[in-house]
Amino acid sequence: MCTVVVRWAPGTPTRILALRDELVGREFDDPGRWWPEHPDLVGGRDGVAGGTWCATHVGSGVTALVLNRPQKPTAEPGAPSRGVLPLLAVEHGPDWPAAIRTEGMASFLLVLAGPDGLTTWDSDGGRTVRTDHPEGTWMVTSGGPEDRKADTFLPLFTAAGYPDGWRELVRSAPPRDDPGALLVRHEQDGRVFATVFGELIDARPGRLALEYSRRPWLGPWQPLAVG
Repeated sequence: MCTVVVRWAPGTPTRILALRDELVGREFDDPGRWWPEHPDLVGGRDGVAGGTWCATHVGSGVTALVLNRPQKPTAEPGAPSRGVLPLLAVEHGPDWPAAIRTEGMASFLLVLAGPDGLTTWDSDGGRTVRTDHPEGTWMVTSGGPEDRKADTFLPLFTAAGYPDGWRELVRSAPPRDDPGALLVRHEQDGRVFATVFGELIDARPGRLALEYSRRPWLGPWQPLAVG
C-alpha cells in the first residue's frame, strides 16, 4: 500500500481510499474472505507472502492498512512479513503489538481506522511511534512528507464528497513517473513499479461496502457488499 485517505468522525461510517503501488506482475487476489483462521476478515491477498495490504473486520467495522516506508526496505532473515500486520491489527485492535515481534521487520506505517478512532504506527525498522488522530480527513503515503503528495491532494479530498468526488480525483490523471503523483508508474532496468489496485471502503459495525479496480484511473470499479 502506498497512499491511504481516511475520513473518520464518531458515529459515522469510516470512509477510506486505498491505492496499492507494487511491482507489475506480482500476483494478488481481489478482496474476499481468504483466511480461514480469520473468518470475519475481508481483504485482498498477496500472492507471494499470503498476507494483505488492507483488511476489514466486518463485525467491528475496523479496517487496517499497511504501507511500506523507505528507512529499512528489506527485512532481516526470519522476520515476519509486513502483510501479517493488518490481519493482526483488525483482530486485536490497538493492542496488536503484543501479538507479534516487529524487531527485524522492514519499515512500515500501519493505519487502524474504525468507529472508535484513527491510529497510526510508524516504524523505521526499530523504533515504532504511535499517533492517535482527531476526527477529520487524513492522508498518509509510503514516501511520507518527503513526497509532498499530501500537500497537493489532501485539501482536494477534504473538500470532495465520498465516494463520487474521491473516485473522480483518482480518475483525474493517469499514472505518472513522479513520486508526488496520486497514481504512479516507474520503469527501471526492465522492471515496472506502478499503481496496480485501488479500493474505496465504507465500513461500519456489521456492514462493509467496497468498490475496487485494478485500473482505478479508468475503471470499472467492482462493488462488493458484506453484511
